[in-house]
Amino acid sequence: MNIEVFLTEAEIAQEFAESIEARDLPEKFFYWFPRSVRAWLDLSQNSVTASLRQCWESLSGANARHIAGDADATVSVISFGSGDGVKDRMLIRALMQAGRSVKYFPVDASQTLLELACSAAEDAEIETMGIKADISSPMHLVLASDAAESPKVFVMAGNTLGGFDPLDQVRHVADCMHSEDRLVIDGEIFHEAILTRHEEPAVRRFALAPLATVGIGEDDGELRFEHKRDDRHAGLHLTTRFFRADRDLTLAVPGEPTLPRGERVFLNFRYAYTPESFHWLLSKHAGLRVLEEVRSADGNSIVAICSR
Repeated sequence: MNIEVFLTEAEIAQEFAESIEARDLPEKFFYWFPRSVRAWLDLSQNSVTASLRQCWESLSGANARHIAGDADATVSVISFGSGDGVKDRMLIRALMQAGRSVKYFPVDASQTLLELACSAAEDAEIETMGIKADISSPMHLVLASDAAESPKVFVMAGNTLGGFDPLDQVRHVADCMHSEDRLVIDGEIFHEAILTRHEEPAVRRFALAPLATVGIGEDDGELRFEHKRDDRHAGLHLTTRFFRADRDLTLAVPGEPTLPRGERVFLNFRYAYTPESFHWLLSKHAGLRVLEEVRSADGNSIVAICSR
């Protein structure tokens, strides 16, 4: 298994300690710990994420012309935030059905998930090199994108974009693209069920997994989900999460820092979009050309195929 490392375990451990101290845990830590990986794998097969899975399952060889163009060159698939690579392999199968040769470059901060993605791809006899990197870093995005020659197909699956500031992140990704490259990216369309999603046990386990790893359970305080609108553009919906301690807590990390009663730890957030705002984000804001869109049967998820 070949994995290029731009983000070491020592670096991410130091960042976690700093994030705990700052009471703000960004996206990558929700896929790093073994408990978090198990919670995410469970959630990725849950009915909550079924709409996104259906979008990627519907991709076929018929989409390959827009995805990879008409050239005969080998296509390099670079997946930003690959996770275990399940959705990536759906896309790769569509390309292979269309007769294209593929090289696969999963990119993730989680060593465990990266190994799962690489192993499954190698079992499918796909030429693979993993890249351990932090996709919130514009420099890491550039380094990962430079791992292969064009034509490249960049992938952001599983509403990965929604775990970051989408206005910044989509521009950083667009900056990595050349004229012959493509971006295949999905998003979750805002719907009323999102407002009650926090009641799902799998969602709550995933949200609390990093804190559970350091000894904090749901009985130690209150896990809150709040729906907001991002006023920078109409149609951008944001779900924020935080945990508030009900008593003084000692964290099971070096130095045994405390979380006093009443203090809050902000957890990762998630964006959802109206169809119009998702299209605006890609076309007007990032300057991309949307070649094709695939919607799930329930209309709650969308995959867009874009070029420069």
